[in-house]
Amino acid sequence: MQIPQFIRFPRRRSMRSLALLTSIMLALALPAAHAQKETDRSKQKKAAEAERADLRQKLNELKRSIDKTESAKSDAADALAESEAAISDAKRDLRELAGDQKQTQAKLDELSKQMAELQKTVESQQGRLASLLRDQYVAGNEDRIKLLLSGDNPNRINRELQYMGYVSRAQAELIESLRANLHKLEEKQAEVQNAKAELDEIAAEARKQQAILQKQKAQRTALLSQLSNKLTAQRKEAGNIARNERRLSTLVDKLTALIAEQKRAAAAARKREQERLARAKAERERRLAQNKKTNPDAIEDDEPPEEQQAEALARNELTPVPGMQDGAFPALRGKLRLPIAGDLIARYGSKRGDGPPWKGLFIRAPEGTEVKAVANGRVVFADWLRGFGNLIIIDHGSHYLTIYGNNQSVFKRAGDAVRAGDVIAGTGNSGGNDQSGLYFEMRHDGRAFDPLGWVNIR
Repeated sequence: MQIPQFIRFPRRRSMRSLALLTSIMLALALPAAHAQKETDRSKQKKAAEAERADLRQKLNELKRSIDKTESAKSDAADALAESEAAISDAKRDLRELAGDQKQTQAKLDELSKQMAELQKTVESQQGRLASLLRDQYVAGNEDRIKLLLSGDNPNRINRELQYMGYVSRAQAELIESLRANLHKLEEKQAEVQNAKAELDEIAAEARKQQAILQKQKAQRTALLSQLSNKLTAQRKEAGNIARNERRLSTLVDKLTALIAEQKRAAAAARKREQERLARAKAERERRLAQNKKTNPDAIEDDEPPEEQQAEALARNELTPVPGMQDGAFPALRGKLRLPIAGDLIARYGSKRGDGPPWKGLFIRAPEGTEVKAVANGRVVFADWLRGFGNLIIIDHGSHYLTIYGNNQSVFKRAGDAVRAGDVIAGTGNSGGNDQSGLYFEMRHDGRAFDPLGWVNIR
C-alpha cells in the first residue's frame, strides 16, 4: 500500500512544522456542527398535536351541542371557566415541561459522557498518528524507487520495503479509523447541541406558562371575590344541581356513542387489514407451491411479521390499551383504590340539601393533591364543564367510565392512554365548588353506581 502523499515529509522540515500540519489536517477533517433549525422535541410535539386534532374537534362538537340545550346562561361558574381552564392548561404544560426537562437532561448527560469517551479515543488516535508521522520523519521516509535503485543488499531492500508497507497500512487504517471517529464526534456534538436547544426551548416555554399561570390565578381570585354571593346561592339551588347532573349525563351519553363509533371504525379497519393480509398470505402460499413444483429443494421463508400480526389481530391479542379487554375492568371489583386519600364528606346516594342525591363521592383534600387513575384506560374527555370544573373522564372498556371533577388542573389530554396509579390531575375547587377536593363517579352503560362497592379503602 502506498503512503499517502499528504503524510510524506522532507528531512528539512522541523518537528514544529510536522505538528502544525497534523493539527491542520485534523481540523479540516472535523467541520463545525451546524445547529439544527428545528429540535426533535418540536417535531414530536407537532406530530402529537396532529394526532389529537380529530378527537379534539369531535369533543368540541359535543360540548357545543350540550351548550345549545342550556336554558341557564348566567351561571356564575361560567365567568370562571376561561381562567380555570387556562390554569389547568398552564399547570399541565408545566408538568409536561418538567418531565421533558428531566428526560432531556438525562439524554444530555449521557451524550456528554459518550462524547467525552469518544474525545479520549480521538485524542489517543491523534497521538498515535503523530507518533507514526514523527517516526517516519526521523527515519527519513525513503522513497521505494530510490530504495530499489540504490544497489544495496537485496535482503535489506526487501526488509525495508516490507517495513514501509506495514507503516503505510498502519497509517491508512489509523487515519480511516480517526476519520470515522471524528465523524461520530461531529454527530454527537450535533446531538448535544440539539439537546441543549431543547432545554433552552423548555425553559422558555416554562417561563411563558408560569407567567400565564400567575396571571390566570390573579384573575380567578378577583372573579371569585366578585361572584362570592352569587356562587353561594347557586350552589344551594336544587334546580342548578339537577341541571349540572343532566349536563354530565348528556356528555357521558354522547361520549359513550362516540366511543362505540370509534370502536366500530377500528373493528372495520382491522377487518379490512386482516382481509388484505389474508389475500397476501394466500398469494404467497400459491407462489411457494408453484416454486416448489419447479424447485423441490427450495427452502420456505419464515412467515412475514405482517402476517403474524394479522393472525394476532384475529385472535384479539392486540388491544389499544393493555387492560382494556372486555371483562378486564369488571374483574377488578373490590380491588380498586380511591383516586386520592382524603376526607369522604359525600357518599353515593346521600342527600344533598334540597337537591337530588349524590351520584358519586366527594373527597375533601388540599389543593393540588395528586389524583390517580383507578385502572388502565384511555382518556376520552379532559376539559372544563359547568358544575364540575376541570373534568377528566377515562374509558376502561366494557362500557365502564370513571369521572374525576372539580380539579384545579388536569394533566392528561383526550386520547392519552393511562395505567392504574398514573397521576392524571391535581385537586382543586373549580366549577364553583366551595371546598377543595375531588368529585369521583363511576358509570356503566351511562348509569352511575356506588364506587364504594368497587374500591378497597383499607
